[in-house]
Amino acid sequence: MSDRIFTVLVLCTGNSCRSQMGEAILNHDLAGLVHGISAGTEPQPKVADGAIEALQLAGLPTAGLHPKTVEDVADQHIDLVVSVCDNARETCPVFPRPVKRIHVGFHDPHGEPLERFVAVRDDIRARLVPAVRAALGL
Repeated sequence: MSDRIFTVLVLCTGNSCRSQMGEAILNHDLAGLVHGISAGTEPQPKVADGAIEALQLAGLPTAGLHPKTVEDVADQHIDLVVSVCDNARETCPVFPRPVKRIHVGFHDPHGEPLERFVAVRDDIRARLVPAVRAALGL
């Protein structure tokens, strides 16, 4: 096992909910092993209030979370791309070098009550973290 930290890009369409929660959860649950970042193929103007609130209810940090384009993060050395919505999987951008990709889809709770955001947060934690561990051999 190496001492280096793997960079994982969580990719979605709007980068306002699922991918943002994925970024925060990976950075918390796999701290020291993984640096999570997120981006969208068509980013929204801001992170969904429900996503921020769901993360805060779990005691997860939300400072610095903001929608980003793939171009905003393309200069980073990315070890793994995880698409979390079908649209992002289909339109996954081409990176300058081969990058391992996996898809772990989650429900989009946009416009739904807070409890749906909380359910998606818990689903991301339950399925995304082990999928990233497995993909990177952690």
